[in-house]
Amino acid sequence: MPVRPAANRAFTGSSDDVEAAFYDALNHADLDRLMACWADDEDIVCIPPGGPRLVGPAAIRQLFEEILGHGQVQVEVVAMHKLQTLASATHSTLERVRVQTQDGPRHAVVIATSVYHHSPQGWRLVLHHTSPGTPQELVRTESHGTGHLH
Repeated sequence: MPVRPAANRAFTGSSDDVEAAFYDALNHADLDRLMACWADDEDIVCIPPGGPRLVGPAAIRQLFEEILGHGQVQVEVVAMHKLQTLASATHSTLERVRVQTQDGPRHAVVIATSVYHHSPQGWRLVLHHTSPGTPQELVRTESHGTGHLH
């Protein structure tokens, strides 16, 4: 298993901190910082909306290189549901996303599931699965005012 940059091994914090760093890296188009949130494991998985299942850091890095090649991705988490144990955490989020494309900015509603494992290096992302959401989900969630997915 190849070892990635030391920045990955140096990152510490809770699963919430890793998630905040992941979204901050997207917001700043910082590929190295984004990849530092992932586990040092060839079995990590990322599934983009409508895309194929990508396994391993090289495939995931290539995906985010393409996404961030046009600039930052702005993500606003509208609602979150979390489940945490001693060694794993699952975060399910409803998000407003703005992505810069060749044709200009695109807006989307996204449902994301992120799974974090606690390793000797600290909490790390092992799975990020995103699916298209709907504007109706935003309206329904915002009208409840809970910040939790229903």
